[in-house]
Amino acid sequence: MAKNLLLEIGIEEIPARFMEPALAQMAELTKTKLKEANLAYKSIKTLGTPRRLTLIVEQLAEEQPDITIEVKGPAQKAAYDAEGNPTKALQGFCRSQGFLPENLTIKELNGVPYVYAAKEKKGEAAVKVLPKLLVEVIHKIYFPKPMRWGYEEMRFARPIRWIVSLFGEEILPLELAKVKAGRVSRGHRFLGSQQLEIKNAAVYEETLAKEYVIVDQNKRKVLAWQSIQEVAAKAGMTVKEDKELLDEVTYLLEYPTALMGNFSENYLDMPEELIVTPMREHQRYFPVFDKAGKLLNHFIAVRNGNSDHLATVQAGNEKVLQARLADAAFFWQEDCQKPLEENLPRLENIVFHEKLGTLAAKVQRVAKLAAIIAAKLAYSKADQKATVRAAQLMKCDLVSHAVYEFTELQGTMGKYYAQVYNEEEQVALAIEEHYQPRFAGDVLPETKAGQALAMADRIDSLVGFFGQEMFPTGSQDPYAMRRQAMGVAQIIIKKQLDLSISELFAAAYDLYDPKLVKMVSNKADTVTNLVNFFKQRIDNIMTEEGAEYDVVNSVLSKPFDKPVESHQKAMALQVFRSEAGFAELIAGFTRAANLLKNANTDGMVKEALLNESSEKALYEGVVAVEAKTAVLLAEHDYLAALQTIGTLRPLIDDFFNQVMVMAEDEAVRNNRLALLAKVVGVTDKIGDLAKIVM
Repeated sequence: MAKNLLLEIGIEEIPARFMEPALAQMAELTKTKLKEANLAYKSIKTLGTPRRLTLIVEQLAEEQPDITIEVKGPAQKAAYDAEGNPTKALQGFCRSQGFLPENLTIKELNGVPYVYAAKEKKGEAAVKVLPKLLVEVIHKIYFPKPMRWGYEEMRFARPIRWIVSLFGEEILPLELAKVKAGRVSRGHRFLGSQQLEIKNAAVYEETLAKEYVIVDQNKRKVLAWQSIQEVAAKAGMTVKEDKELLDEVTYLLEYPTALMGNFSENYLDMPEELIVTPMREHQRYFPVFDKAGKLLNHFIAVRNGNSDHLATVQAGNEKVLQARLADAAFFWQEDCQKPLEENLPRLENIVFHEKLGTLAAKVQRVAKLAAIIAAKLAYSKADQKATVRAAQLMKCDLVSHAVYEFTELQGTMGKYYAQVYNEEEQVALAIEEHYQPRFAGDVLPETKAGQALAMADRIDSLVGFFGQEMFPTGSQDPYAMRRQAMGVAQIIIKKQLDLSISELFAAAYDLYDPKLVKMVSNKADTVTNLVNFFKQRIDNIMTEEGAEYDVVNSVLSKPFDKPVESHQKAMALQVFRSEAGFAELIAGFTRAANLLKNANTDGMVKEALLNESSEKALYEGVVAVEAKTAVLLAEHDYLAALQTIGTLRPLIDDFFNQVMVMAEDEAVRNNRLALLAKVVGVTDKIGDLAKIVM
């Protein structure tokens, strides 16, 4: 027999960002605990609103099954003496387990026979097991900022106000923070009953829905988005899909109803981001656009309730947004009173990091490093000039009124201020682009100045932190060094930039003034550590793009310095491994590499010692392949180079079939090993094919 389990933890409003992790933990913890308790079930689901975390386990067994528990005793040789009588060790074991020696069994463990006592354990009723189990689940749910309330020692996201705990229709007796479980839940805070009796899990969602609570977050999200779209469509307008905002709104309410509000058209003269940011980030409103994608002086809010008194709710939301936009307009007008470069002196008063100096010093370093990158990439004089100018202005908006209030607009506002004072368009765009990519999957800088700045800014920070030996650890990365390194790697690879990262790290290290910044690590160690750090980022990119782990290992086992080349080699090798004959080629290279492991050869092949036709053919083939691949490698055509190397396969096969490599004549033996070393060496500039697993 099986019944459904329902657990609802009623709480004061929980922050939206806590909800999804909490629900996921609740499901996983329950799954683990039920497995430990040996209670079978059909499915587990978790539901949540700002005022409740709910667990439903369908078709949960009413009893644990009876099981046999085997308790291991002493080894057989220690359990019986020479005459076969029980020793004191065995007698003690029997007393502790309540068994007679004749009732024990003998079983082998790792080839050693032991005595075992087999006990029958009768399964307990689920109603006896579940209360303690559920309390343990609740206590183990982690929240970033838990709180205590009253005189209670328990910590939770917010104070617990009620608990519904039902197995079938029976109340499971459990208590948390002096709150006893029952069957009474609460509906919507203002529209629903505060004494809502739940009969069982089967009618739980339906019962709450009648009291204006859509407890299933997925259904609530769908209803919210449908309501938003209906309001927009009715007015002949559109709303852009915004998953992050919709997810947050879903966990801010229990019963979604969308409504449209308005604001003055005068605010549309400001940059769009300065309107949308307070609307979206502060008020959780959805901006509204016309069919062409132009921002309109309207917004859509989602209230927690029904359609009653929407006009009053609309007026209240409009009033709040009016104040936000008035502030934004004031900031915009004030910031536009002077050009960006007048903010440069103020950067002297901002500390980038206590060990790495001021923001002004960082700007100077980044400008010089960006100029070095521009030169290495052969930028035109105009692009180099734009790069340096953008570097000088890139952090100036950080002391503007708008960015001080709306920090997420750093770079974006700098772009607009630069445009107001007629800076070159590439300069303005680069100020915004140097923050890109901000996160995984974000857009990359498009302008040349933006690319150089984005890399220079991140490399300067990475060199500074690594130079101070402030390395990220497995769980700690307070300065987002992994993200910064990944950003540089993505720009280099996606934009196909021919850059040596070791040269850039060394140049960045030299730009730190030793009189102002005392580095803990020397330049050589800093560069080495950063190159290894970047290698892992490149590994991640290759893997995400479909390169298999052994392909990545093969390429990265060789000297690593230019990410774009390593990436191209891995992608070419990934394609090449699917071609006919690849497995046989790898077998030959692996065999050759194994023979060379303990060999001592200078790699010089003496043609006079090549006696067999197959070794002569292989030597001639290798020489020809070396010449062809040298040209292809210079052109970065790595797939063609691999395919050229692949033509050696039949020659390698013939060599191993017809030649005894480890000949008795030492000179001949060493010459053949040198030939194999030459064969293996043709792949040196691409990867170690012996690392490919077939």
